[in-house]
Amino acid sequence: MTDSSWIDLRSDTVTQPSAGMRAAMAAAEVGDDVYGDDPTVNRLQCLMAERFGFEAGLFFPSGTQSNLAALLTHCGRGDEYLVGQDAHTYKYEQGGAAVFGSIQPQPLEHEAHGGIALERIAAAIKPDDIHFARTRLLALENTIGGRVLPGAYQHAATDFAHAKGLSTHLDGARIFNAIVKRGIDERSAVLGFDSVSVCLSKGLGAPAGSVLLGLRDWIGTACRWRKALGGGMRQVGVLAAAGLYALEHHVARLADDHANAWVLAEGLRDGGLEVEMPQTNIFYVDVPASHVPPLSAHLAARRIRASVATRTRLVTHLNVSRADVVTAIRAFCDYPGWRRR
Repeated sequence: MTDSSWIDLRSDTVTQPSAGMRAAMAAAEVGDDVYGDDPTVNRLQCLMAERFGFEAGLFFPSGTQSNLAALLTHCGRGDEYLVGQDAHTYKYEQGGAAVFGSIQPQPLEHEAHGGIALERIAAAIKPDDIHFARTRLLALENTIGGRVLPGAYQHAATDFAHAKGLSTHLDGARIFNAIVKRGIDERSAVLGFDSVSVCLSKGLGAPAGSVLLGLRDWIGTACRWRKALGGGMRQVGVLAAAGLYALEHHVARLADDHANAWVLAEGLRDGGLEVEMPQTNIFYVDVPASHVPPLSAHLAARRIRASVATRTRLVTHLNVSRADVVTAIRAFCDYPGWRRR
């Protein structure tokens, strides 16, 4: 639970720093990161680059800013990137690439596994013609809506993009969930991508921070964009220390979140709800529109936070215990409206 009285199923962004993480933050050695003087940030960036197999890393305050800097570094004015229509970089980041970089997004329909069919990618690549934007980049996301991109698809999509002259970027906000689910290492999880944004503040439980990974010169350009976007921070080792602690203590335990999501989904399904069973820590429940407000009030009365909608997303995380899951199942299933359906 995120505090002593509420169960919060809205997102894994609501996690609270543990006592050990807070101690690591308090003890962090710091310096001015804009000058490159923060030793804890430097250690985090080097560690992430090494683990994922890239030349360099760059710490950002948020995944949205990290993704935006990546798009601005890969693409110029009048360029285009191909992206899933439900991807975070397209749907939930206020069109930042277009707003700040005059970069055109080309949203494409997702396949059931969360990727984009190679045929759709091929059809969307613009010819070299003055009438069209220049297609420069394929951007994918893993996990997306809790779904894990299949390894075979990942390899095929990135190989295809490179063969067509495109760069590749991965929004890896929850890449560690995919790593734990597939039982692979970090390098295998990002094979084929020219850049990756890895979030530390979701399932890993840090209070803030993402690391962008790529070639050293490419990261140098991204650093310029970070400064332009207001992301240059000073004694930020206190946040980097939280990320280092999370990498050491909170990766393997993501399997617990996946197991809890499955138990929660199974309990709701057994209670008669329409449930999309999870692969990781995120799944969806269908709720009739007329029941959205009363169900939300019913759960709140039982001190459960959930973003109730006709397609309700539920998310487990390190502050949701198995006992909390049992309580949530009971609260959902004893909502009196289900008996009137």
